[in-house]
Amino acid sequence: MSEAKAKPTGPIPPYFETIAGELAVGGKTASALVDEAGDTPLFVYSTDALGARLAELRTAMPELLAIHYAMKANPFAPLLAWMNRRVDGFDVASGGELQIALDAGVEAERISFAGPGKRDRELELAIAKGVTLNCESEGEAERAFRIAEQLGMKPKLAIRVNPSFDLKGSGMKMGGGAKPFGVDAERVPALVKQIVAAGAEWRGFHIYAGSQALDADAIIAMQAQTLALAGQLADEAGYAPPHVNLGGGFGIPYFPGDTPVDLGAVGGAFGQALSKLPDSLKDTHFCIELGRYLVGEAGIYLCRVIDKKFSHGETFLVTDGGLHHQLAASGNFGTVIRRNYPVTIAKRFDAPAKEVQTVVGCLCTPLDRLSDSAMLPHAEVGDLVAIFCAGAYGASASPANFLGQGPALEMLV
Repeated sequence: MSEAKAKPTGPIPPYFETIAGELAVGGKTASALVDEAGDTPLFVYSTDALGARLAELRTAMPELLAIHYAMKANPFAPLLAWMNRRVDGFDVASGGELQIALDAGVEAERISFAGPGKRDRELELAIAKGVTLNCESEGEAERAFRIAEQLGMKPKLAIRVNPSFDLKGSGMKMGGGAKPFGVDAERVPALVKQIVAAGAEWRGFHIYAGSQALDADAIIAMQAQTLALAGQLADEAGYAPPHVNLGGGFGIPYFPGDTPVDLGAVGGAFGQALSKLPDSLKDTHFCIELGRYLVGEAGIYLCRVIDKKFSHGETFLVTDGGLHHQLAASGNFGTVIRRNYPVTIAKRFDAPAKEVQTVVGCLCTPLDRLSDSAMLPHAEVGDLVAIFCAGAYGASASPANFLGQGPALEMLV
């Protein structure tokens, strides 16, 4: 038994099953899924969880509000193909993501492309395919004009706005003050006029203030400010925006004490706000852009215990996984204070947690710690450790080739 003091873990999402005491996804146990995949480490994404989350959103949000998937959260091709039949649009942040989306069968007219530092070849691909470009600067818009002229095409251009406000309590602030993202709000009307004068197809605004917020009141306040800003910019520019991407910001519970967003409150406020639009926004189509909120809780990361060792009264489960696949769970992806994600021993999912054990990876660095002094069911060499909330910013946001380890396997169930 370990002498270490237990540290709390985050809440396990409610979407997973137990079969004969073992963690299961889509009617298959974790060990069966690993056998099917052929190895560990393995990311498993649950279509049941994805479907449940989308159904919750559709029920809570106003019917006229479109839901877009921000594929930076998880660009796994089978997941994109599944999403393509169920969401209203896709938001990409690079030419690489754009090509992945197109290869997965997403129609170009359902894609918008944001992100600073777009290369000319990325602008050319987007314009040639008919994708909406969310321009991040006046310079980017001018390059788009030039490239479109060379192609003999009419570009579809929106403006990403850098608002003067941010999303209070958000894990990552995308607006407010000096930012590399978007055009400062006071300069937007002039750029709208320039886009229209250049003969481009004017597509509207993309206003994203922050992400990973759990406070419904903060999200509601941000939505109200965003809608007010969209109306103000439309009035000042003299052109109504055909579309407005209102961003997202909905967070998921990762850590001890986190509670889910009150989706009903957010949706109700959205409905009221959309029923009181100014004339300049009466014919505008609105969407929210969600990534983590759609897929984060639908994923688990499975790694196998290779060694169980004891050091100065502490128990370490050394696994074949690590931060090279699940960087965020290690605390090295934007968190200031490291806290434990939800975690369990898959084979004993329904067993009492009674042993303090630290889960580490196979990398030769003290940073490679997936769970620190967590109270877990008993574990032995060969057991599978499951790290939850692994559906977003996992496989594609981690340094898979660090120390030559290579990528994890992925599976949609």
